[in-house]
Amino acid sequence: MRTVTEAKAGDNDFGRLSEPFRRELLAYCYRMLGSVDEAEEVVQDVYLDAWRAYNAFEGRSSLRTWLYRIATRACFKALEKSRRRPLPADLGAPQTDLDAALGPQAREVPWLQPMPDFLFTAAPADPATVVVERQTMRLALVGALQQLPPRQRAVLILRDVLQWRSAEVAQLLEMTTAAVNSALQRARAQVPLSQDELTEPAEPRQRALLDRYVTAFETADVDQLVAVLTEDARWEMPPIVTWFEGRDTILAFLAKQMRVIGPTALVPASANGQPAFAVYARGRDGAHRPHALHVLTLTTEGACRIVAFHGSGLFPLFGL
Repeated sequence: MRTVTEAKAGDNDFGRLSEPFRRELLAYCYRMLGSVDEAEEVVQDVYLDAWRAYNAFEGRSSLRTWLYRIATRACFKALEKSRRRPLPADLGAPQTDLDAALGPQAREVPWLQPMPDFLFTAAPADPATVVVERQTMRLALVGALQQLPPRQRAVLILRDVLQWRSAEVAQLLEMTTAAVNSALQRARAQVPLSQDELTEPAEPRQRALLDRYVTAFETADVDQLVAVLTEDARWEMPPIVTWFEGRDTILAFLAKQMRVIGPTALVPASANGQPAFAVYARGRDGAHRPHALHVLTLTTEGACRIVAFHGSGLFPLFGL
């Protein structure tokens, strides 16, 4: 049994050695669970469990691997009692009848959550690392991962996102290397990571697109959006199940909505390595109140997907 001095020394060692892995573990758990709230809760429990067990840690693997093992088991346990987290496009076909009423707000659905960039990015020495992290956190990719069974999900993330070797994944998941490779092949067939390797516009073009987007919403001028959206763009509005596809359809829908909502104020944010805006609607009293959080996917042709998370629930998470 440790003495008080040894216990304090061990506690200090654990905190110093484990803290650098907190952000990447949070990103890993978020990819697994599709929820920032659940990921933060799991990581908190992981660190508590690891701290309690640190005295028994024999160093047969690295501390990082040990923490990932605890985190993976915690994610598997969390996924046993939770449903997959979709976006509206995962639940049905796009709406084509603009005269039809919007679908209900399905608040009972555990929707995929966006993640603020400041929770998973740090100030690494190598700027290329940031690019990799941001690309592998994209909202579309995290949503696609939710379609996989938990074990395939973990294998795909560990192998193709985090670049672990098959033998390392096999040891962590207590599988054979052959089983890992088989699970990886099945996961890749369903979620090819190359599907999210889009080419973003250069900085001047991106700035111009985002400026037009802000102007369009702040002045309720839908014509400004013509130069922003791609022809095959998607517009989603969780927790509303209805979604739209195609620039002309989206513009027609927004023309009606902007007349109802009126002028707004947009505050820039960043989620999942993508540009985002907090949208505040102005009430009759002149005060601006939280309306939605828009997360944009940009390509060289324009914005190909906008997920407008309606309501104020995400604003505190983003420090808004």
